[in-house]
Amino acid sequence: MSEQQYFKFSNQVVVVPLLAILSIWTIFLMELRFHINLNEYGVYPRTFSGLKGIFLSPFIHGSVEHLYNNTIPLAVLTASLFFFYRKIALRVLFWGIFLSGLLTWIIGRSSFHIGASGVIYVLASFIFFKGIFSKYYRLVALSLIVVFIYGSLLWYIFPVRDGISWEGHLGGFVTGLLLAIFIKAEIPLPKKFDWEKEDYNEEEDEFLQQFDENGNFVEKKESRDYENEALRITYHLKKELKDKGSE
Repeated sequence: MSEQQYFKFSNQVVVVPLLAILSIWTIFLMELRFHINLNEYGVYPRTFSGLKGIFLSPFIHGSVEHLYNNTIPLAVLTASLFFFYRKIALRVLFWGIFLSGLLTWIIGRSSFHIGASGVIYVLASFIFFKGIFSKYYRLVALSLIVVFIYGSLLWYIFPVRDGISWEGHLGGFVTGLLLAIFIKAEIPLPKKFDWEKEDYNEEEDEFLQQFDENGNFVEKKESRDYENEALRITYHLKKELKDKGSE
């Protein structure tokens, strides 16, 4: 697959992040409008009823600040996923939500765990590790950008602040790493120069023929002998001039 085919913009790059943002904001505004609290639909570890939060908890947020902090990273990372890994993006998103929620259900404290931050850690971890594993220069550059912008997120996979589900963050981080290892992605083939190909022959290279064995430039002589070649002039009579001359 060529770079032009691989790095091709699609509607999913805009539609999926937009739907995700609209979903979490709509649910939060519904809570405010109807004076309800949906925290009980979050992940509650090691209880049967808490399993429903695996897929529902990413849409529930406890405050405007919590929602705002998740909005921009979710939009940016989701758009990056669907642009750079569009063929596997839906699988990564589905399994990322499921496995990160399941890990949170297994290791979490006895409390309701809510918010899209677990998904954000899945995306950040997957994009970073997948780019490094691919060794493809554009995807590696994307990994470095993710580290530069969201590298500070790493601290929150540890219990450094009360009121934050570090278990959900850790579950998302581990899930992203696992998905980067086990979900295969088709990487575009980089363009190769002639000297990188296996059948490359130095003796047939026109550029190298301009240098001797010591690396000194040697003027390449033309095989054609212009001095002894007879000069020949060819005239072309246009039809329009011919017709005018006959009038």
